[in-house]
Amino acid sequence: MDTDLIKADVWFQHETKIGQQGSITRIWAPKGTRSSAICLQQFEYAYIFAASCPAQDKALGLVLPLANTNGMIEHLRQISQATPKGRYAVVVMDRASWHTTGKIKCFDNVIPIPLPPYSQELNPAEQLWQHIKQGYLSNMAFKNYDDIVDKSCEVWCNILNETNFVSKSCGKQWVKLV
Repeated sequence: MDTDLIKADVWFQHETKIGQQGSITRIWAPKGTRSSAICLQQFEYAYIFAASCPAQDKALGLVLPLANTNGMIEHLRQISQATPKGRYAVVVMDRASWHTTGKIKCFDNVIPIPLPPYSQELNPAEQLWQHIKQGYLSNMAFKNYDDIVDKSCEVWCNILNETNFVSKSCGKQWVKLV
């Protein structure tokens, strides 16, 4: 029996908010002293849309001012263009409103797969945010929106330059496809 195999790559997609009210993590201080960290009260943010393909050790990202359907379509366009001819991108994502709209089903080689509700632990892209926020952007004060975008882009480029970062942080044994 001759069957055609569908060749696909699994991409894990997620987005996070980076802004002036960033995360505060533990810091070292001499014994007997109190450490201090900067925490701003402004409300300017940018969003990093990211998708990782552990099998290819590849990640794609966009830094955008809003998390919405238009941003999601642009992000899926990136994934579609990065997918070699003759292959499909199976994109695993949560059920944010901009992920579940029919408007995102506009690329022939991209197949969105929603995760079950309240199951973010099934999305290895969450590991990217933990690494970025704890390792690079914690205890940081941003001057303005442009500074948020610049630092987010700088951090994104830095993690992509780490050897095998995507496959190590997002790779799961159960994600092997042909």
